[in-house]
Amino acid sequence: MADSPIPVDRIFIKARVATLRPGAAQTEALAIAVGNGRIVALGPGEQLLSAYRAEQIVDLEGRLVTPGLIDCHTHLIHGGNRAGEFEQRLSGGSYETISRNGGGIMSTVRATRAASDSALIDAALVRLDSLIAEGVTTIEIKSGYGLDLATEMRILTAARALEAHRKISVATTYLAAHALPPDFAGRADDFIDLVTAEHLPLIAECGLADAVDAFCETIAFSPAQTARLFQAATDHGIRVKLHADQLSNLHGAALAARFRALSADHLEYTDEAGAVAMAEAGTVAVLLPGAFYVLRETQLPPIEAFRRHGVAMALATDCNPGTSPLTSLLLTMNMGATLFRLTIDECLAGVTREAARALGRLDEIGTIEPGKRADLAIWNVESPAELVYRIGAQPLHARIFKGDIV
Repeated sequence: MADSPIPVDRIFIKARVATLRPGAAQTEALAIAVGNGRIVALGPGEQLLSAYRAEQIVDLEGRLVTPGLIDCHTHLIHGGNRAGEFEQRLSGGSYETISRNGGGIMSTVRATRAASDSALIDAALVRLDSLIAEGVTTIEIKSGYGLDLATEMRILTAARALEAHRKISVATTYLAAHALPPDFAGRADDFIDLVTAEHLPLIAECGLADAVDAFCETIAFSPAQTARLFQAATDHGIRVKLHADQLSNLHGAALAARFRALSADHLEYTDEAGAVAMAEAGTVAVLLPGAFYVLRETQLPPIEAFRRHGVAMALATDCNPGTSPLTSLLLTMNMGATLFRLTIDECLAGVTREAARALGRLDEIGTIEPGKRADLAIWNVESPAELVYRIGAQPLHARIFKGDIV
């Protein structure tokens, strides 16, 4: 007797699938069987329909299917906005000058501390909904706008709470060294002492952070201070990420690689040695063209060096109130192509496979393969290039989260 068909929740047929598996064709004519929130099988439609018994068969009529998009670097939880600073920069004010005069990160810290938990969540949901409407199924959210333990924990808790409001997966990052609090002026080492001795242990104990991050820059924290934080995070078993080499070359990329960081982000001033170190460590380069655009930078990240040495490249919005008030991952791909000269394949991998790698979640999401979570995006487009090419379009047909159509 022939084996009985295996029951699954649904089978998506007549799809053009961009699996994003390394070495796979850009698209393949495949059906996708989904069960218990996972991808069960891929294959020709007739084959899957005979091998599996589905509660629902969904005819995609030739539409493109990609992995659900992943925004792997955001500061989504914050109070207020910094439109006034945007206006100052239009008049010639630099990011550094605005920061040193009490603006920049500190202005958002004040607004965030003053906001209630519900206000922080409500404001974040507006931004999150824009990303969800473009097929995002996983998002990373950093703290860093508290600078005191209570507010940092509030931010991380609010970020996790978004999963109760929307069908989304959230990765949280404790941005422990973002800026120096005013009461620690001139005492950056003392602040790092406090963070490593008191703040980080409690956040680790509460399980609030999937990663620890820092801003290693002349206007923020030195490589030595960052290294102390990273060693403490490593001692607590937490992976690290780094805002590196955005405004100058402090060799942050190499520092991140030394601690086998999940990612180093920004990287406009990273040198060849930094690229080599990242490649050897498996550290992902997260490129943030939104900040490059808003700050009107001219120093491009070393894309060719990353390609030459085989550094994985991800793309993210860097959604934040000051330097990248961007809530479109599709526009981010367009910027990656036009500003950084990434290829279509690099852009699409950058918001799926390599973004998953940058979060340490590639075993779970980022490609369409049996066993992985059934997070998918279905598009009304002719080709993957159209997702990168169009500006302001709304091409999403449906978003699949853990196997459910939402």
